[in-house]
Amino acid sequence: MPEARLYTGEDFGDDRGILRFFNTFDLSSIRRMYEIRPSNTSYFRGWQGHKIESKWFYCLSGSLNIWLVKVDNFESPSPELNPKAFELKVEEPSILEVPGGYATGIQALRANSGLMVFSDYSLRESKADDYRYPKDLWVING
Repeated sequence: MPEARLYTGEDFGDDRGILRFFNTFDLSSIRRMYEIRPSNTSYFRGWQGHKIESKWFYCLSGSLNIWLVKVDNFESPSPELNPKAFELKVEEPSILEVPGGYATGIQALRANSGLMVFSDYSLRESKADDYRYPKDLWVING
């Protein structure tokens, strides 16, 4: 199973403003996108997994933790799996690529945080590859 990957962006600023870019990020497999704006920093949005669908996460504002669990069995995952956190911050442009085989959880670390999510599946395809798990199935530290 492929591993999650972090693309580091760059920015350029002058008197006109700031330009952020990801010249090594290939958008050719993207089929749709959507935005998530958590209502507060105490809510944990998780767990949602996909066997096949890949997603890419980009912080639009604030700061968020994206928790990943490599799922061992999608029908009956082990509660002993250990989530790993990736912190995405607006000040440090990066894109987190999450291939199929993972479950994700999202938590805002600052008020008014926003996340752009890209997917390589249509909404109909995604619903057929969607696995939801209880929030307390895996322990997060943070």
